[in-house]
Amino acid sequence: MANITNVGFLARLRSDASHHVIRYRAGKVRQSGRGLVFWFRPDVASIAELPMDDRETTVFVKGRSADFQAVNVQGAIGWRIEDPERIAERIDFTISLRGGQHQGQPLEKIEARITGLVSQAALDYLASADIRALLDAGIDPLRALLDKALAASPDLKELGIAVVSVRLQNLAPSSELERALQTPTFEALQQKADQATFERRALAVEKERAIAENELANRVELARREKQLIAEEADNARDRAQGVADANKVEADAEALRIRTVEGARAEAEQAHMAVYRDLPPQVLLGLAAREFAGKLDTIEHLNVTPDLLANLLRELGTARPALVDAG
Repeated sequence: MANITNVGFLARLRSDASHHVIRYRAGKVRQSGRGLVFWFRPDVASIAELPMDDRETTVFVKGRSADFQAVNVQGAIGWRIEDPERIAERIDFTISLRGGQHQGQPLEKIEARITGLVSQAALDYLASADIRALLDAGIDPLRALLDKALAASPDLKELGIAVVSVRLQNLAPSSELERALQTPTFEALQQKADQATFERRALAVEKERAIAENELANRVELARREKQLIAEEADNARDRAQGVADANKVEADAEALRIRTVEGARAEAEQAHMAVYRDLPPQVLLGLAAREFAGKLDTIEHLNVTPDLLANLLRELGTARPALVDAG
């Protein structure tokens, strides 16, 4: 907005660099430019100020598709003034020479024209296809159509306005129709989610079954190995018992052999001893027996020798003497 200072019958105007100022006098342009500072006479001057920066106009279009379904389009159109003197001839940008404000609403008029052009092009596009085709196509075809339509608009060219951007945020049906259209998608997604849940559960059950089978197989293998170990231990015990029995038998056989050998030798010695005494006369045997008996006696307290016994002994000794001599 221009800054105007009044000093008596004169006034001083200072404008920003982003605004174009046109001073008229007697219906003719006296000064025109951006960021001007000048003195003027308010009683004979008329001044217009036009913004030269980029502007943005919000648009909202509510139309119907070919199958009579409500469709909403929302976006923003960026624009700027290219020819300020031309548009100043078509739209009033005159400012108050006391406060510097626009006396009318020139920017709102420009936005109304842009909105009208966008609405017409959008309504034609929405009515050309049914709702499903519009939603499937998305906002890109409509954005391209609006960009082309606004760039080729003769009305905007005559005004000296250039469209710099077309942005669409949304192309959507009514809330009721949107919910109805989303229901099959939601159901399909829910079915996929249920299927995924079922598959996860089935996979978990399969894994649990595999784990249980593996544990069972491990238990069976452990039982088999335990059985094999018990059988091997039993075999080893039997082998040890058999070894002990065999050792005992060998030892018993050796002891029996030793006993038989000793007893045999003793029997043979006894037989040899008996053979020596077998051919001796009874008197000699009796004497030997008496000698052996006397050797085993420690003391003899009493000895009774009768005459008959002594006679017999002398007689026997006399008889046995020649025999001993012969034997020697």
